[in-house]
Amino acid sequence: MERAAIECSKGTITLRKDGIIHLVWDPHLRIEAADARAAMAAVNALADGREHPLLVDMTMTASLSRQAQMVFSQRCATRMALLGTSPVDRILANWVLSAQEQPCPKRFFNSANEAMKWLLLADKSVGS
Repeated sequence: MERAAIECSKGTITLRKDGIIHLVWDPHLRIEAADARAAMAAVNALADGREHPLLVDMTMTASLSRQAQMVFSQRCATRMALLGTSPVDRILANWVLSAQEQPCPKRFFNSANEAMKWLLLADKSVGS
């Protein structure tokens, strides 16, 4: 399923055969700006100058700093699906989604299948 993978300091990033970049954060993590910058650099390295849809698995993330949220306001994907399972995951995702400037369409999902469908279908039709 994977085409390439990069370990970042607090997670893994994979470019899948279907063209989706999949970022999985380690559980119980406080994501700081340095972590966000490292993840963005790894995403950009895998993307190799192209934009891909991005699936971010943030299940059981402990917290996200304001500085990390600012890093995530930079464009790095055609679309971004945030995946989580708990109410805390949803709260953190809503905080990311509430940023004034959204560089690409973003949505929160508690189902990996629904997130993948949205990323793949939306990537094929502009404006979905």
